[in-house]
Order: sequence, then structure tokens, then C-alpha cells
Amino acid sequence: MKLKQNIMVIGVFIIIGIVFILIKVPFDQAGKSSNPESKIEGSKTEVQSQPAKKLPMLIDLGKGTCIPCKKMKPILEELKTEYEGKAIVEIIDLRYDRQAARKYEIRLIPTQIFFDSEGKEIYRHEGFMDKQSIKMKFAEMGVY
Repeated sequence: MKLKQNIMVIGVFIIIGIVFILIKVPFDQAGKSSNPESKIEGSKTEVQSQPAKKLPMLIDLGKGTCIPCKKMKPILEELKTEYEGKAIVEIIDLRYDRQAARKYEIRLIPTQIFFDSEGKEIYRHEGFMDKQSIKMKFAEMGVY
């Protein structure tokens, strides 16, 4: 009987600690962004890009620790170079920018969001996305 009470007390303290961490972290991260060039206006479906030339954009949101995210990073780096001047390829690591998960309403990582040159979301993919699939989506958007 005493053991059950001790376990329950420990469980309550653990839950309180988790709640405290979940409440505290978003306030600590407020205002920090890994991508100062993109901002959400009202909903997840619009991005405002600051560069003078408006370009289509791919944003990949994930964490550098998950296996699919690790596999995608070199692909995205290659695409960043390959589409320079034609499209923006942005990688947001949610370990360092937790607010982005809320802004973009992320449910699963990695998530890739494609925006047209006006900043409107046109396609969203959850999970690993290979290079050929990304290139095909860019081609559908008229980006070559």
C-alpha cells in the first residue's frame, strides 16, 4: 500500500515537471526564429518573403536527430544550391525554433511545405521526401 502511494506521488511530480517544462519553453523561445525572412500572416497557408525578388519556397521542418531528417538534410542542401535564384529552400530545425512548429501547424516531422511566389501554401508533405519527388513538385510549380 505504501509503495503505491510513493509511486503515485512520484508520478504526480513528474507530470508537474513536464507541464512546467512545456509551459516554460515556449516563453523562453519567444521571438527567436531560425528564419527571419519568413513570417506567417494569420494562417499556415501564407508566407511573406522579404527578398526583393519573390520566389517559390520550400520549407523543411524537422529535427536534426530523427533519421528521416538526417537523410533529407544533404538532399535539401543540394537543392538549395541547384535552385539558387529560382526557388528558396529553407531548413528549420525545430530543436532551435520551437515556435515554427506552431506557426506551421506541424504534426509530424519532417514536414515539407511548398509555397508559391506569392507566399501561399500549395502543397504539404509529411515524412521523408526524396530528391526526385521534390524536383517533380518544383516542376509542377513551374520551377526548373
